[in-house]
Parts: sequence; structure tokens; C-alpha cells
Amino acid sequence: MQTAFESWIHPAPPAEGGGLRVVPGGFHIDPIRPVDRAVVTHGHADHARPGNGSVLATPETLAIMRERYGAAAGGTLQPAPYGETLRIGDVTVRLVPAGHVLGSAQIVLEHRGQRVVVSGDYKRRADPTCAPFEVVPCDLFVSEATFGLPVFRHPPADEEVAKLLRSIRLFPDRAQLVGVYALGKCQRLIRLLRAAGWDAPIYLHGALAGLCRLYERLGVPLGPLVPATGLPRDAFKGQIVLAPPSATADRWARRLPDPVVGAASGWMRVRQRARQRGVELPMIVSDHADWDELIDTVRDVGCGTLWVTHGREEALCHVAAGMGIEARALALVGFDEEGQGETADDPGVGDPGPGAPA
Repeated sequence: MQTAFESWIHPAPPAEGGGLRVVPGGFHIDPIRPVDRAVVTHGHADHARPGNGSVLATPETLAIMRERYGAAAGGTLQPAPYGETLRIGDVTVRLVPAGHVLGSAQIVLEHRGQRVVVSGDYKRRADPTCAPFEVVPCDLFVSEATFGLPVFRHPPADEEVAKLLRSIRLFPDRAQLVGVYALGKCQRLIRLLRAAGWDAPIYLHGALAGLCRLYERLGVPLGPLVPATGLPRDAFKGQIVLAPPSATADRWARRLPDPVVGAASGWMRVRQRARQRGVELPMIVSDHADWDELIDTVRDVGCGTLWVTHGREEALCHVAAGMGIEARALALVGFDEEGQGETADDPGVGDPGPGAPA
């Protein structure tokens, strides 16, 4: 049975572009295949795909897409700063911060007296690299649930960074090699390290360099960064080296002196995942809402209807139903768990060098 919302917004089959189709506006939100008109929540590869006829997104997200896709980013790129109200067809559209990564946005839609907020990926924790999440009251809230189980309660990020600095003191003759995703996690970890007092150069795998340069051009200072190439092994002793997750177990890492292998991810809460990846220093630093943040957000927006796009949908839907909210799991195709949309940034073998595109 079609709900009142589904008369104008609904999941689109992958063959028709996927994502969410907004019928009276003639556009898709985060389509997985090229469409004539796309509205994109943020720059991660599972949400921002190349080849669309036109793309509406924040200026930062468009810059990220140009960095990653070049001319394939889209035929027409329309920047929409946070808070600007636009009319597309019969729908009013406004982008507000999602707190996920630089430029990430929630899409606020209004049509015939109904307000829908499509959150994309989001978090509620402070992040010095992006604007904080904004609560927008709505009738329908569309939420992710990447960490939608009670076991996922993220600790303070500064405590996790303190683990890394403690490891440096304990193992001064070893490099600290941390796996990070190229967009968002890398830059956030760098800023957290700077806030904790680490002002020495941080060494980067070449696949991370392009987006770090872009962040700096967009006004996010990162301090001294050095390519992790062309240096003797001893130069990395007691130093921090960041690389895509798969590179930490690749032959690329052999240039480092007996590295302490770390990883910064919400999935490091699961010890088996850390062991499987050979992670000696798991750091629970996530760019997604944890269990408590998901529930708090559903409560804060005051929605009567909740749609859950991807992740652990059933548990969040169950709790929402207990709150008197009509909840539904969409299980949209193409949206992945934390980091899996970053495969374009995680080549896994070799070092593309400091000038390679991310």
C-alpha cells in the first residue's frame, strides 16, 4: 500500500537510476547510475557517482567530485550553499549540514505541506573538518543505520588519538602506520592529532595526498604533510604514517621500520575485524552516528515516519516503532558500510606517488 509520501518520493529501481526519486522535482537523490538530474548528499563514492546530466550539491561536494572524476563529475554542476532555498519543479529544496565529511548535506524537501529530510550519512560528534549536524524537524526522516546496533557506542575520538600517541612513546623505534579512508577520515584524524599537540610532519601514502590538498584549498588547514616516499627506513622511526587501509598489509608498507599497524574506523569496535585485518592498534574513530546518536536524532527531528536506507535497519526500525513512529527499512542498493564506498581511494597495491589523483 502506497503511503502519502510515496506518492512523490520513493526508492527507484537500480535500472532506473536507483537512490530516491523525487517525482515532482524530476530528480534523484544519490543515484547509483547516471540520471538526468541528481542531488548528491556528499562526496563518498557510494553516494556521488559520475556521469549524471546535472548535479546539485554543496560547493565542497562538487569540488570533491571534480577532484575524483574530472570532467565525468557531471554535465552541469550547480552549487547550493547550506541554507539556500531552491525551487526545483514543484519541490522546495534546501541543503543543511550532515556532519559526516566536508560538504556533506542533508536534503530538506518540502511539497504540499509535507517536509522530508534525507540525511545521507551523518554523525553528531564534533569534527573540526566539517560543519556540525543540524537538526531539522520533519514529517519523514530518511536515515542511515551503519552502526544501528546497541553494541556500537563510539568513545570520544580524542581518547582514541591518545592511544596512538601513547604507542609512539612505547615504541619509539617503530613507525605508526594507520589505515584511513581518503575522504574525511584522513583529514579528521590529522586535525585530531594537531589538536592533541602533534605538530611534527605526518607522512602520507600518495593516494591520500590529493584530497588533503583539496581540503586545505577549501579552508581546512592540516599542518605539515610529507609524502611517504624516497626516505630511508630510519626516517620513519617514531613517526605517523597514514595510508589507505589495504596498503597497510601491502608490499608498500615494507619500506617502514617494523610498523605498528593501526586503523581508524567505527568497525574497530569489533575485535574480530581488527584481528582479520592484522590491526595491532585499533582506533574507534567513526564518521557515522553510533547507536545512541541514531536514536537521539530520530527523537530530535520529531518525525512521524522513518525510512532507513542502509546498514542495520531492523534494530533501528524496531526502536522507532516503540516510540510510536511508522518505520520502514528500504535496503537501498549501492550504499555500503563505513569505508566501502572509498574503494576508489584504496588501490591496495603500490604507491601512485604524491601527485596521483585520489
